[in-house]
Amino acid sequence: MTYEQLKLENQLCFPFYAVSRLIIRAYQEDLDALGITYPQYLVMMVMWEYEELSVIEIGEKLILNTNTVTPLLKRMETMDLITRIQSETDHRKVMIKLTDKGKNMKEAAAGIPLNLLQKLKLDPEKINVEEIKQLKSQLNQLIVLLSNIE
Repeated sequence: MTYEQLKLENQLCFPFYAVSRLIIRAYQEDLDALGITYPQYLVMMVMWEYEELSVIEIGEKLILNTNTVTPLLKRMETMDLITRIQSETDHRKVMIKLTDKGKNMKEAAAGIPLNLLQKLKLDPEKINVEEIKQLKSQLNQLIVLLSNIE
């Protein structure tokens, strides 16, 4: 048996892993300027969109377990980016809200996506914005499929 299925070049997962790491590295300079990590940036994007969410809702939107989200949120609370409060309707539920500092960070972060596109230096003859959008759509479809695996 040759075990071709175990060669790195034959893996679906490796290109995703590599692209993820490289994209995070491309964001690093901008995130360092804000003083946040990539996972914290993801939380901030969700919070800028929704303003108030439960810990569970944040985990669902980021496809993260509560035990991963909770320490992340605690660190962000010590950074004064968010505040954790008890839900008014269900005291077992912890709600997350942006602080003024967290809200104000939105303006400073607004240019990050454009900065990434500029770093990519997209060559229309090699890959264009429409192809990137199509790839994103395909990745979202794959996320749905993978999320349904038990």
